[in-house]
Formats: sequence, structure tokens, C-alpha cells
Amino acid sequence: MNGPPVPHRPDVTLTDLRAEHGRPALGLGTARPRLSWIARPTGATPPAWRQTDHEVRVTAVPVVPGAAPRAWTSGRTGSGDSVLVPWPAPDLASRERVRVQVRAWSADHPDPTAWSAPLEVETGLLHPGDWAAVPVGPDWEEEPGTDHRPALLRREFHLPGPVARARLHVTAHGVHEVEVNGTRVGDEVLAPGWTSYHHRLRHRTHDVTAHLREGANALGAWLADGWYRGRYGTHGGNHDLYGTRTALIAQLEVDLADGRRVVVTTHPGAGADGGTWRAAHGPITAASLYDGEEFDARLAVPGFSRPGFDDSAWAGVRGYERDPATLVAAQGPPVRCTRELRPVSVLTTPSGATVLDFGQNLAGRVRIRVRGNAGDRVRLRHAEVLQDGELCTRPLQRARATDTYVLAGDPAGEEWEPRFTMHGFRYVEVTGWPGRLGEEDVVARVLHSDLERTGWFTCSDERLNRLHENVVWSMRSNFVDVPTDCPQRDERLGWTGDVQVFGPTAAFLYDVGGFLASWLADVAVEQLPDGTVPWYVPMIPAEFWDPPQPGAVWGDVAVLLPAVLHERFGDTGVLRRQYASARAWVDLVERLAGPSRLWNTGVQLGDWLDPAAPPEEPAAARTDKYLVATAYFAHSARTLARIAGVLGEEADAARYARLAAEVREAFTREHVRADGRLSSDAQTAYALALAFDLLDEPRRETAGRRLAELVAQDGNRVATGFAGVNLVTDALTRTGHDATAFALLTETGCPSWLYQVSMGATTTWERWDSLLADGTVNPGHMTSFNHYALGSIADWVHRTVAGLAPAAPGYRRLLVRPRPGAGLTAASARHETPYGPASVAWNRRDGELVVDVDVPLGVTATVDLPGRPATEVGAGHHRFAVPDAVPALPGPGAPSALQPT
Repeated sequence: MNGPPVPHRPDVTLTDLRAEHGRPALGLGTARPRLSWIARPTGATPPAWRQTDHEVRVTAVPVVPGAAPRAWTSGRTGSGDSVLVPWPAPDLASRERVRVQVRAWSADHPDPTAWSAPLEVETGLLHPGDWAAVPVGPDWEEEPGTDHRPALLRREFHLPGPVARARLHVTAHGVHEVEVNGTRVGDEVLAPGWTSYHHRLRHRTHDVTAHLREGANALGAWLADGWYRGRYGTHGGNHDLYGTRTALIAQLEVDLADGRRVVVTTHPGAGADGGTWRAAHGPITAASLYDGEEFDARLAVPGFSRPGFDDSAWAGVRGYERDPATLVAAQGPPVRCTRELRPVSVLTTPSGATVLDFGQNLAGRVRIRVRGNAGDRVRLRHAEVLQDGELCTRPLQRARATDTYVLAGDPAGEEWEPRFTMHGFRYVEVTGWPGRLGEEDVVARVLHSDLERTGWFTCSDERLNRLHENVVWSMRSNFVDVPTDCPQRDERLGWTGDVQVFGPTAAFLYDVGGFLASWLADVAVEQLPDGTVPWYVPMIPAEFWDPPQPGAVWGDVAVLLPAVLHERFGDTGVLRRQYASARAWVDLVERLAGPSRLWNTGVQLGDWLDPAAPPEEPAAARTDKYLVATAYFAHSARTLARIAGVLGEEADAARYARLAAEVREAFTREHVRADGRLSSDAQTAYALALAFDLLDEPRRETAGRRLAELVAQDGNRVATGFAGVNLVTDALTRTGHDATAFALLTETGCPSWLYQVSMGATTTWERWDSLLADGTVNPGHMTSFNHYALGSIADWVHRTVAGLAPAAPGYRRLLVRPRPGAGLTAASARHETPYGPASVAWNRRDGELVVDVDVPLGVTATVDLPGRPATEVGAGHHRFAVPDAVPALPGPGAPSALQPT
């Protein structure tokens, strides 16, 4: 296999080799992982690279060091693909570890690249029969329908020789943390996260080789209710959503240096070595995702996960059933602490309370360092806003969001952070702190799924920069294992409509390919047999929303979000996996609409949270909810036709294209008046009709003009809710009303995006006026300061203000089309595409618009600048200068010469 050295070209190197959606690739849940890599130039001048061929080399990594490795090669495949390339080798077995390398050829050079740096890929437990573990939990009585006190579990075991490799496969009914010989395993938070537990329970694989030793060893675990059976849901929520008892599912597989394998599993009886699992209560006396955690340090159990600990007084465990076919490997990254923030100030409120201001609304919890007497009780109460100088907890509804720590009295001081809760907050009220509270004593720990950041934007207007940063923070706060609506109140549900409108923005800012593909798998399993998509996923009981009824915008996520993942990540696999779900949704709407092709029945949220809607009637929008439903019907049918075409389902492609055309005709017949106006003369109605291409050309011009008139009549204020917020600026720019789109973006009067910024927002809000101009919180029952749906404007900002957009799946082609608006003197966007970094930066100076464009290897870009014909360019850096056609009015931001960073 090695042979003599093969010449290779030195000007291109292959980097970032990855399997599926992440690195490292440990515990993969597929025998055929797709591979991706990036071609990068090694010098300043990129070559004319266009991959025409590649070869993959796979080398087995033996368990026992020193064993002879086996190798396999694909040979030259004849494929120019480098993104999510199908696995070319024989299927991997469970637990198999291989080293993968790739090299590639381009038409401009006879020699291949050098082999890439190796990527080690290891599968997990791929088959139900690989699981020997069963769920086990404490063997004591618990009352259903109440919070259960978290438990500790432990087991000792003996290893009869030196360890070569050890893997821990673990998940839980509930949330867990695991320790081996006194050392915590991994750094994820609230594992295993939240899925549709009845159908899919995620597990992760951990390398614990370094934690083990020959002889006596011990496993320990913390276990709490979490989403599995803790109180969850709106209107007070419910307990026992998935089961009445928590349990740990763990399988430790240890390969010894002499070739033997020792397997230690969760099991209610004695293991082969005579060891048994034992259970006891620990220092956590209460833990709830909504209400917070209570921890009594006087009850600490030091050393419980070490061998030799005396557990003779501990209780036994009981076993529970779990179909191992429902255990699935995680696709996306876990929740972790990604950042720490110190308080920016310590406030004393008018009532005398002490409140910490962290300067940023976030999702997470705090860590404290405190010194005091045994029994001292420190209470931490969290909230997003202050009102009249005091902590405002009304928006939390029935979430107490309060953590309590009881000191052990250690004279050296104590450090504590909750394990099994999280909060949405900017402010923390501290009660009972012994002595002086300093800013250095408390730190906010930011929690969210540890997604890779891939997109950035900046411009010369600091207000827009703050708006964009608010969008990022709201995404971080709500991409906590599930794409939720808000992180602070007793809700935090995976609302389908919110992520449907925000998906393109999310896919620019972070690599959400695996995260959202996993969530979409839950959408499919939660979908009703008739095709109804629940309002939120995972689906749980919640009064009005149960049983779910089909609703436009929300249910359309089954079609539109997979299409976004294909557009932004080049992921055809997610289209195939979700295809049946997408078809079921469109087929359902077709039946509901009937021969008229008008969806004008049933429960519809329509243009939810139109700013004109009364606080307690958020669905009372200016746009007819059935106009919204029919518009989305047409859009999803057309999108499904395109998906079918990509998948080679030609008959379906033709059928759904005909259906989309019929719905478009029905929309025109029902909702377009003789004078060209729509039946709902409102911003959202025109935005939908234009963005979804529901009008012929003469009517498009009329509709665009009328939309611009409505925006002007409203004083350039936003008049859309969730259904139109991500479309209104696109509708304006597509019909030549760029100036109106910019006026809408930069308006500061309420309702507007910059009104929130002017009111000091550090995240985007649920309502346009969550905080009223007088500083009081909106009186509506439902008021959050950390929702991302209204932040979907950022996608238009990336594509149109900065001018960076995909023109082919996975950004294989780029569209560079900046449209500078009055007042801005510079803007830039950078995105880590699947092919490498792409960026656009423009500056207006000396009567010219100067545009710098960076294109990755293997990618082409269409550069469409004002006043000049579109130009095709290849990889590398390109600079263009054209006459500045838009006068630079005095803007609020200082001019700057911005470049992508």
C-alpha cells in the first residue's frame, strides 16, 4: 500500500476533513459516514482549482497498540464532490476505529494533492443487539406528579489487566452527569438533551481510557428529572411526560492490553464480577428546569465515585424497560458552557435588594465563590429585566428561576454551580450572601449547544451592529439542544414556526447542519398519521395545542427547513430522510384545501404577533390568516417539487409543480382585486405574495409599489408578525424599493428593529414592544425578551446589505450583490462555507463604491454591482470599484474602511 512516494502538487492542501457534521468523530451512529474536506491554497495566489477526482484511504486503527493495521483505498473515484461525499469503503462495524485520509485532483494539474491530515473515525453501538445495558434507577418509592429529589448512583468493578482502550456509552431517562474514579466524564450540560423520548433517545460515546486503571475502579452518576419527568410545558406544565422514574443507561466497554474485553453495564442485578449498582440521595435537594436547583453542601458525599467508598447504607436499584432500537447516536454537539461573563455592576434596588447586572441577556446559570458559616443560605433569583428598579419576574410566568445554596462552612471558601437547571436572565437578585458581595464572586456561565460559529457581519452603523449581535445572542440562548422560543419562562418549547422563519439566519451564523437534522428527525416521528405537524417539537400536552391541528407557517417547517439545510450545507441526505414527512404535510394541506386549492379552514395563527394585535390577542393580525395559509401552501408545494427534482423523484416533481401552479392561480383569483391590491391591504400580505412569487409581472410591480406605500404610511415602521417578518425587506428589494427597505431597517420608532436597540436590548424580543417606551413591560400575558423569530431580518442583511448569498447548494456558487443603503458607508460579511471562507466587504469613498470579494477554491461567484453588468469570477481576492450611485447621507455611524476579518 505504501510504495514509492507519489508526486503531489504543492500549491493546494486539503484540510478540515470531517465525518458527517462534526469533529471529532467518536461514537458515530452510522456505518457509512459521509466525508467533507476543504481545498485551500498554500500561497497568496490561488490556482485554477476545480476538483475532478479524489481518492479516500481508510486504515484500521487496532485496539491493541503494535498490531498490524489493515488499509483500504477507494482508488480514483472520478468524483469532483468534496461536501458530504458518500462513504466509499466497506461498511464500518460497531466500535470500529479507522483513520481516514483523502487526496484530490484538479483539471489544471496532473498531480494530486498530498494526502490530507488523517481523521480518526470511530463508530458507536450501531445495532440494538450491541446494547447489554438496561435502565436502572433508585429502588425507593417516589410520588408521581411531583418533582423528585435527584439521586446518586455508583458501582465498583475490577479490571484484571492494563487498559488499552475504554469507551463509555451513556444516556438516561432524565438528565445526568457521570464520573469515573472521581473524575467527571465529558463537559456537556443537561445530557442527553431533549428528543421525542418515546421514539428517539440520544446517547453519546466517551473515551475514558485515561480515567481507568488495572485493579479496582468505580463508576458514579448524578441523575435528575430534566425534561423526561420534571414539570414542563405551558400553563403550569405537567410531570411524568415520558415516564414516572429517572434511570441511567450506561455501558462501559474496556479493552485490555492482552486482548480481553470487560463490559460493565447498568443492570438491576449483580454483574459477572459480583458488583452491583447502589443508590442514595446526594446534596441536591431539588432540581427543576423551570424552578431552579437547591443544593445543601452539608449533605455532600465526597468520593462516592471512587473505589473503596462505603455504600453499605445505600439502597439498591431497580430496572426498567427500554427498547434499544430507540437509542440513537447524537448528530450535533452537546450543550456546553461556551463563555463566562462577569457582572458589569452590583445594584441596590429601591427596596434594598442586591441585584447583579451582567450587561447581557443570556441563557445559562451562575457560579458562585462564597465563604460563610455552615447553614448560611444564598438565594439567586433570575430575570431578564428590571421594572421600577426592581427585578421583574412577571414575564417568567410560573417559572421560579431561583437557585439556592446552603453552605457547608468550609473556612477556605466554597464554589458552586447548579448542575440540572438553566435560566434566561440578565439580572440576578442575591439574598443571604454572607459578608460583602463583589463582582468577582459571581460569574454567569453561558450555555447553549456548542455549535461552530460560521457567519459574521459588521457595518458602519453601530446600531445595526448591535441589532446583529442581539440576533446572535438570541440564537445562542435558544439553541439549547432544541430550537426553542425563549429560555426564561415556563415554556421553552421547540416551536416549529419560529425556526422555520429563522432557519436561513441560523444556517449563516452557525453550523446547524447536525443540530437541525436531528431535530427534524423528531418532527418526522411526532408528525401525526394524517400529516399534521405539531406546533412544537417534541410534542407535549399543553391545553389549546393538544391535540395538534394543522397550521400554516408552523407546519411548513417540514418542507422549508430541510430545503434550507440543502441550500446552505449541500445536504441531500436530509432531503431524503425528511422526504416522506414533507410529502405528508403538503398532501394533508391539499386535502384540506380541496378542489378550490384555497386553505381557508381550521385553526391558524396567521401573522402571529402583528404589532397591531391587542396584547392578549396575538393572532388578531391585519393580514387574513387564510391568505397566509394559502400563500404558504403554494410556497411549500413549489419547494417540495424542487426537493423531488433533486432526489430524482421526477413524477412527484411534476405533480407538486402542477399543484403549486394551481394554488398560485387560486390565490390570485381569491386575493387579488381588480385594481391589483390584495384582499388584505397589509404589509405581510404583499410580502408573502411577492417573496413566494404568487403574482404575474404586471401585478408584481403594482404589489411592490403598494407595499412601499404601506411602509411609508406606517412611518417606516414594521407592520408584520412572524409570517411576514423575514420576507418584507426581500419583497421590497426584489421590486426595486431598496430605499424603502433600508428605511424600514433603520427606523427607530416603535415597532421597529432598532426600537429594541434604542431601548437597550441585548437580545431580540418576542413582541415588537416587549418593553414599552415608558420602561414598563408589555402587559400581555406572553412577553419575552429573548426570542429569535423577529431576528430573521439578519438573513436579508447578510444577503443584501453586505451582499453575500448562496447561488447553488452548499455555496458551490456565490451571489455577490450588495445594495448599499443611504447612511451606511461600509459593510462586510464573512461566512465559512462548506468549501472554505467567503467574504464581501464594501466601502463608499470619494464617490466610488469599492467592493472586495474573497472566493474559496472550487467556487465561482457572480458579482452583481449597481450600474454595471454582472461578472463571473473564480477563487481568490477580487476588488471592484464602481460609481457610488446612492448619495451617502449623514448616518449615525462613523465611516470606516471595513475588511472581512
